[in-house]
Amino acid sequence: MSQLAWQKSSFSTGDSGECVELAINAAGDVYFRESDQPAQVATTNPAALRVLLRGIKTGDLTPRA
Repeated sequence: MSQLAWQKSSFSTGDSGECVELAINAAGDVYFRESDQPAQVATTNPAALRVLLRGIKTGDLTPRA
C-alpha cells in the first residue's frame, strides 16, 4: 500500500491535518483515510464511493436510530 499516490481534496485547508485523502491502485480499488490518522485506511470500489459521495452531497444519508 505504500506505493499509493495519496491525494487531498481541493477543499483541504492546508496544514490543519483534517482532511480525507484518496488513492487508487492499479486494480481500481479505492483507498481513503483521514490525514491525521494515515495508518487507518478503508478500502472500497468506485461505485460504492460514488453512492456515498452522492448521499453526502444530497443529504440523503440518515443516521441510524
